Amino acid sequence: MTSSVKPLIPDDDADRLAAAFLGRRGFMGAGVAGGLMATPLFAAGAAHAQAGDAEITVDQARTAPIPIVLPSLGGGVAQQITDVISADLGNCGLFRPISASMPQGTPDFGSYKSMGARAAVTGKVVDQGSSLRVEFRLWDVMTGKQIQGTAYTAAAQDWRRIAHVIADVIYGRLLGEQGYFNSRIAYIARSGPRAHQTTRLAIMDQDGADSRYLTNGQWLTLTPRFNPANSELAFMSYANYRPRVYLFNLNTGQQRLLGDFSGISFAPHFSPDGRSVVLSVTRGGGSDIYTVDLATMARRQITSTGAIDTSPSYSPDGSQIVFNSDRGGSPQLYIMSAAGGDAKRISYGHGNYGSPVWSPRGDLIAFSRIANGSFSLGVMAPDGTGERILTQGFTVESPTFCPNGRVLAFCRQSAAGHNGAGFATGISTIDITGFHERALPAGSASDPTWSPLNK
Repeated sequence: MTSSVKPLIPDDDADRLAAAFLGRRGFMGAGVAGGLMATPLFAAGAAHAQAGDAEITVDQARTAPIPIVLPSLGGGVAQQITDVISADLGNCGLFRPISASMPQGTPDFGSYKSMGARAAVTGKVVDQGSSLRVEFRLWDVMTGKQIQGTAYTAAAQDWRRIAHVIADVIYGRLLGEQGYFNSRIAYIARSGPRAHQTTRLAIMDQDGADSRYLTNGQWLTLTPRFNPANSELAFMSYANYRPRVYLFNLNTGQQRLLGDFSGISFAPHFSPDGRSVVLSVTRGGGSDIYTVDLATMARRQITSTGAIDTSPSYSPDGSQIVFNSDRGGSPQLYIMSAAGGDAKRISYGHGNYGSPVWSPRGDLIAFSRIANGSFSLGVMAPDGTGERILTQGFTVESPTFCPNGRVLAFCRQSAAGHNGAGFATGISTIDITGFHERALPAGSASDPTWSPLNK
């Protein structure tokens, strides 16, 4: 076995990916998001609503989705932008888009009230050749006030990103918290027969669109994790038949080894500031948890119990780590200081627990649980109280929170019959209340990880 690591993708492929991602990232730099210029639009002859005037709580929207009038912004790319905005709002389960004709000037609020609408959108798309100007206004139907008015200008190929930004603005202004539509999900794309699948690191928009491969499938690839501070992924690869954790730079398409441990390194997770990675490393019949400083590559062992300690995840403030361990006899969830020390068990339900991940809001820890031969996916408070099962199935695992902590993406697999017939694996999303589960159009896929906004 050679001591050098063969690149996961050729240099020319890395250069091609770098060009593609630099072009995409060029959209996300200045203004509201890089390359996306935002200009305020004021309402002629109409009052402006103050921030929060039309705000509806998330709990209210869950029980009664907000009816919002969303007319077509035009034909061609304008209709595509309208469709993406409508899908973002409708698919989250908190809004009920209503089709209508585009008004000239100030909307007919009386007509919209008769439709039961609480909010309305107006606007237009101006195709400027290499760029688009999208004018967008959000109205409070009850008061007749303009809540938001902005004109966005960006490269024509970034029309989908403009649509996600507008959907986030609507979400934020009406619900009073940050949206999550302008984000992406990295995952493992799978192809071929179940027993001999090709796995590729891949990435897509949070709605399942614009999917692309990042690696060529030469080596088995698993468990990607987003860096919350920059465009970087950590993932496990069996390159040269030696399972280890690598870092993949989305801006350049290049990857590098994360520490050359004597054992197998796996289950990486970034710290909230993106400056270090916590991961597991095998040792004899068990595994320990280490942290690695990304600037110096200095490593620090923080568990040493003789047990299998794995799947570590930082709290949002970086002070604690939740992880899975069999130190008590069966796989359960534990919390400890990020610096190491004593660990406190938090899972006490029936079955074995794994795959813990801390919500970016800090209020919940998601997990998978195996009991009576079947999987469940649930959430609990960081002290172990309030455990709730969100969904169940043959296999439901690998939960990951969206940037505002309101939705989980996860992997769902079906049972296989003779010679693997009937087996399927895909990525689904579900609200943290356990409602509105939906499958993403990502094909055969697993191991999702949700980016922060604009990554």
